[in-house]
Amino acid sequence: MPAIRNPEIKYTQADVDKAVEVARRAFKRGSVWRTMDASERGRLIYQLAALIKRDIDYIASLETLNNGKPYAEAYFDIECTIGCLEYYAGYADKFHGKTIPADGSVLSFTKLQPKGVCGQIIPWNYPMVMLSWKLGPALATGNVVILKPAEQTPLTALYTAALAKEAGFPPGVINVLPGYGPTAGAAISAHPRVDKVAFTGSTEVGKLILQAAGASNTKRVTLEMGGKSPLVIFNDADVDEAVEIAYNALFANMGQCCCAGTRTFVQSKIYDEFVAKSVAKAQKRVVGNPFDDATDHGPQIDKEQFNKILDLIESGKREGARLACGGSRAGDKGYFVAPTIFADVKDNMRIAKEEIFGPVMQVLKFETLEEVLERANETYYGLGSGVVTKDLNTALMFSQGIEAGSVWVNCYDHTTQQTPFGGFKMSGQGRELGEDGLHEYLEVKTVTIKIPQKNS
Repeated sequence: MPAIRNPEIKYTQADVDKAVEVARRAFKRGSVWRTMDASERGRLIYQLAALIKRDIDYIASLETLNNGKPYAEAYFDIECTIGCLEYYAGYADKFHGKTIPADGSVLSFTKLQPKGVCGQIIPWNYPMVMLSWKLGPALATGNVVILKPAEQTPLTALYTAALAKEAGFPPGVINVLPGYGPTAGAAISAHPRVDKVAFTGSTEVGKLILQAAGASNTKRVTLEMGGKSPLVIFNDADVDEAVEIAYNALFANMGQCCCAGTRTFVQSKIYDEFVAKSVAKAQKRVVGNPFDDATDHGPQIDKEQFNKILDLIESGKREGARLACGGSRAGDKGYFVAPTIFADVKDNMRIAKEEIFGPVMQVLKFETLEEVLERANETYYGLGSGVVTKDLNTALMFSQGIEAGSVWVNCYDHTTQQTPFGGFKMSGQGRELGEDGLHEYLEVKTVTIKIPQKNS
């Protein structure tokens, strides 16, 4: 896990122990939360969503301060947060078990029950959105949570905790514990009385969480990790539309998105036109104060990420990629990176293999569908993917062949609360959102009752 930035602030095992004890008390059989009607749980989640909506202007400003993203993007994030919580509020009394025609003179049925105390570790790139992806399904299914926001972005999670209290959640149901990964995050992952951990972040840290969970009590784990997602653009695409899709797929949130379309594969006949138009669009992107309405592009999250991005940009230059625009810091203050595009990128370059998590587009040339599928799949990651084409057969063949949890056709990152999200390979395990997201927080219990037979 990353080094602790401020050694004076350390959240100890005792802090996590206290949070777990409070959460377990709230989950205890016979507690207010455990005996509450499912519909009432839903009403509490709706109330939390309503309070966030009431304070949306303030929370969006706090998120921009938290993360550095432009205010308009932060506001959109809070709208998505509200939508996700409302979606799962509606699900609270709509999941159930099954009756099963089992062999023998028995009545068999299943019950779906909450897992218990759920540790939830969220990242800094979409703090409120990730909070809702974690809280929504966990609360709807009757669990209690200990949520650890990223050390860089604790503000909106703490404010949400205050709103949860105002909404009327019983004490101990929602616990927000700010802290660093190597201390608070590690303690949550390894705690023997935490029943599940859900994590969104880097693949490197996800591996550590999986190891800690297995070594403690083999707790259930959901992981949503890194990506090096391909966006494939065919010759028959409308080039202007393709440029717009690729621009948003890469530069949104300053490139700090796990499923960003960072490997942009463009078929040869439109390659040069695509690069030229993409450069022209990227150069118009306004970099600056995220509270300024004219700004499209704020700072990177911190110095560590800023330096990592600049190092990878330098590797692209050294390894022979053609720098089409950007390629340096923007201005002389703060952690701003100029929107950057590399052309003539080869598959073996670092920028084509490593997750940059910054505003750096790599444009690669291809000739055939079979070729690009093979190249796109040649990665340890498998989170998102996209294809731009007017040919339905091409779109369907790509969708069938790509190894990724999401495939967007003639759009990108159209992620909604109704559709499951997660990754293949080292991009994660389990799914969030949609009905699938509920099942990550439920245990299935089979009940079998013998039916007496009437004497003949």
